[in-house]
Amino acid sequence: MAMSSLSPATSSVRSIYRQPRISPPKTLLSLQGNKLSWSSSASYVKLQAKVALVVKGLPKKRDPIIKCATMEEIEAEKSLIEKNARERMDKAIDSVLSNFNSIRTGRSNPAMLDKVEVEYYGSPVNLKTIAQISTPDSSSLLVQPYDKSSLKSIEKAIVNSDLGLTPNNDGEVIRLSIPQLTSERRKELSKIVAKQAEDGKVAIRNIRRDAIKSYDKLEKEKKLSEDNVKDLSADLQKVTDEYMKKIESIFKQKEKEVLTV
Repeated sequence: MAMSSLSPATSSVRSIYRQPRISPPKTLLSLQGNKLSWSSSASYVKLQAKVALVVKGLPKKRDPIIKCATMEEIEAEKSLIEKNARERMDKAIDSVLSNFNSIRTGRSNPAMLDKVEVEYYGSPVNLKTIAQISTPDSSSLLVQPYDKSSLKSIEKAIVNSDLGLTPNNDGEVIRLSIPQLTSERRKELSKIVAKQAEDGKVAIRNIRRDAIKSYDKLEKEKKLSEDNVKDLSADLQKVTDEYMKKIESIFKQKEKEVLTV
């Protein structure tokens, strides 16, 4: 007998053993360290990607940028520092010359009175600014004040100076006789001249030292390289040697003048 339909009992059994539904595979997404991993249990496919993490509030680290000075900038720095050094060295030379000129050598020279300060209306002024100084002959000086009322003050200033001169005030002008130097006095003056020349050389070396410090400062600021500083220092040494020779030259000349009878 053909079975065209199921009995109630058979229908109940089929509903009990109904095949369960299979859910689609779950997708897994996880962040591990600095990698993003994705996997599917169905296809066994994995996808990994590097992720750059950016945290707000923290500056991004940048590589340092080192800027090298151009030749024009190096020359400009060199010119400025060398110009300043030369100006200071010129003043050092002038100071040495002024000291030399103030030393009497047995011959009249207006520069002998360069350092004489006179009390004029309550203020110290240089003698040259209030009087005309001339040399009538090789063994005397003539001081003619622009204001005759200053004669007494000028006379007092000359007496108090270390020149060792005796002024002769006639009410119009002051005459100074330059006595001849003894052999012992000439030797003493020669030592004084040598000391003044050495002081001038020390001043020149100190100026060079200051200029080198300026170059070193530029190197620390990354404006000059170590090689730049070496080259500039070598050029500066040439300038220093030039001024050293100038001092040595005027020293020899003054020494000869002091020792010559």
